[in-house]
Amino acid sequence: MPSKDDILILKNESPWGSNPGGSGGDRNGSGQRRPPPNIDDLIRKAQGSIGRIFPGGKGGSKPVYLGILVLIVLWALSGLYRVLPDEQGVVLRFGKFIKTTQPGLNYHVPFPVERVLTPKVTKVNRIDVGFRSASDSGRTSGVGDVSEESLMLTGDENIVDIDYSVFWVIKDAGKFLFNIQSPLETVKAASETSMREVIAKSKIQSILTEGRSKIEIEVQQITQGILDEYGSGIQITQVQTQKADPPDQVIDAFRDVQAARADRERSKNEAEAYANDVIPRARGEAEKILQEAEAYKKQVVAAAEGEASRFIAIYNEYKTAKQVTQERMYLETMERVLADIDKVIIDKNSGSGVVPYLPLPEIRKRNKKKETN
Repeated sequence: MPSKDDILILKNESPWGSNPGGSGGDRNGSGQRRPPPNIDDLIRKAQGSIGRIFPGGKGGSKPVYLGILVLIVLWALSGLYRVLPDEQGVVLRFGKFIKTTQPGLNYHVPFPVERVLTPKVTKVNRIDVGFRSASDSGRTSGVGDVSEESLMLTGDENIVDIDYSVFWVIKDAGKFLFNIQSPLETVKAASETSMREVIAKSKIQSILTEGRSKIEIEVQQITQGILDEYGSGIQITQVQTQKADPPDQVIDAFRDVQAARADRERSKNEAEAYANDVIPRARGEAEKILQEAEAYKKQVVAAAEGEASRFIAIYNEYKTAKQVTQERMYLETMERVLADIDKVIIDKNSGSGVVPYLPLPEIRKRNKKKETN
């Protein structure tokens, strides 16, 4: 323990040689200026006092200082932390959210000032709505239906039993941890609200057949909008419909209706196929008849115009030379008349009962054979 003299020295003298309690630190009680203190003496006195408090002889305080320094360095180094590629770092300062950090080596003020949470942000989470799998319901096998979640009213006032799954990941770890209290219940409630809204605007036929993909996309968009308004830090990756059927009580009747509709569609398609086969052929025939009629019309008109032109030309010649024109017309007429008749020419001036015979048809046949050869 330090002696009374050492305590008095440490109490009455500061390192700068002044009295802490006086108004003029560099003067004594009589107002005279004190001589400046000897720094070496002060250091020796302080070392001696510390040596008495911490035994170990002269210079025994060095290990203590070194230990304190090592502890400070270790405490400062404890602020280093690593965020894995599938994580985000969430820094809390005295329990209050400060910032998020990305994967890699980061630093924060060590405990107890700050601490870091590293939730998994790439893990795809799944929530089932309308049914529970065996692992969720605690059963050994099978899938349990939850009718209060799956039964929904459609836009055409029918009831549909729809089961679906929502897949989501953490988009912002800070918002996810501090803006919503129950992420699973929030995602489930938001997706169920969105699904009921979309189903209420759709018809049951579209829901059960080709409209599922459109419904899934629309539900995903509406759910994401709700979660963004909450600042949840959640990203909806997919909405997948597992089942969409009428309720069990009316499913047989609905299947009969579906079969009747399928028969109607089949008959309609067959009729359309027959019409597509007959109508083009009928249109082709009609177009052919129109074209033939148009060609015949042009042919008759052209022939009539030719006859008229020929008549006018002959008439003009007839006015010029009547006798010649009459003989020419007679000869041309006889040529046309006799051209297709088998003829026998007998010369009346032949004598002694011999009938001179000129076989004109045979001559014509011979001439035709020569022309073909």
